[in-house]
Amino acid sequence: MVLWLMRAPFSAKMEPVDYIPRALEPELRRQLSRRKSVLLLGPRQTGKTTLLSRFPADLRVELLLPEVRQRYERNPGQLLGEIAALPRKGRRPPPLVVLDEVQRVPALLDVAQHAIDTGLAQFVLTGSSARRLRRGPAVNLLPGRVVVLRLEPLSLAERADLPLDVLLLDGSLPGISSVANPADRERDLRAYVHGYLEEEVRAEALVRNVGSFARFLELAGLESGGLVSFRALSQDLGIAHTTVASFYEILEDCLVAERVDPLARSRTRTRLTKSSRYLLFDMGVRRLCAGEGRRLPRERLGQLFEQWVGLELIRQSRVGSSGTNVRFWRDPDGPEVDWVIERGGTLVPVEIKWTDTPTSRDVRHVEVFLREYREATRGFLVCRTPRRTKLSERVTALPWQEIPALLA
Repeated sequence: MVLWLMRAPFSAKMEPVDYIPRALEPELRRQLSRRKSVLLLGPRQTGKTTLLSRFPADLRVELLLPEVRQRYERNPGQLLGEIAALPRKGRRPPPLVVLDEVQRVPALLDVAQHAIDTGLAQFVLTGSSARRLRRGPAVNLLPGRVVVLRLEPLSLAERADLPLDVLLLDGSLPGISSVANPADRERDLRAYVHGYLEEEVRAEALVRNVGSFARFLELAGLESGGLVSFRALSQDLGIAHTTVASFYEILEDCLVAERVDPLARSRTRTRLTKSSRYLLFDMGVRRLCAGEGRRLPRERLGQLFEQWVGLELIRQSRVGSSGTNVRFWRDPDGPEVDWVIERGGTLVPVEIKWTDTPTSRDVRHVEVFLREYREATRGFLVCRTPRRTKLSERVTALPWQEIPALLA
């Protein structure tokens, strides 16, 4: 079934009762007002459909529905006829067409290109997998014709009311973090991991060994945030290290894992780590993959806190400004800094500690970093302190609630 909706102006209000304002909305609205088409990527259940409900479409095609998908698989070109049949008031703006989960029928991208080039329609294409969109030389990624945007789980700026324990244990997927009952959140997270990651992601990637992929997800959850050794994991799993690398690539392509590369250049250090870290995209999903309960020791909470801050920095760097990268810095023989914000030729080291009473000792590695890099003029410690605290001339401790200030 195809849902047809007449479009109101972009400023029209169609706000669901439980809508949480998304940081990406102004940029999406700006691009559509420029008459640009948009490819909106994001993992399942991050709120793409809810966000797009604020942008009334002339034609909306839900490709997750088998009967709809099969019809367009048989004849992708029929979409052009449906667009041509839409009522049009004058010649501008062109009809807005939403193709939801477009990776399910990649041939529709050719149709979209023709409609964009001829001015027949403007598109919002959504997808939860970059893998299918990139697979094969025949797939049309609409180069130069679409603006690519990415919708993440809720950031701290979008849902500042969530307690830290909920953020670390249950994550921030919109439909799960808003559930009041912890037992229901647990049930929903379990359904997400088993129903989506273990089945849909595995099937999409043509992974035939169910057991090895399920076990890999468990280890990926446990190892999330750490340096990853494909060879060590391959020994634990009993599979080739190249297969482990391909499993991580699958998670990246399906937008459920973040790869963070190190800052490996230095004037004086020759043995800086060059291996990458991987973070699962949501802390609740990570915990269920790892099979961890809700009662965790202090040391583990500190590790999860570090991961969560890293995810927050990555999300906000994508929305806030282009040209911003989040890295880490590690000398195997000495100091390390949890996260480094790289932007416009500057470096900002950020250390993470599970403490509410920070001291100068907590930032000694940040001080080393500041001496090492001329591009770095100040550093920060993110912790559970109730208010900002100056720890040295160039280093300040921040409450975790002020993470958005790091990229302001």
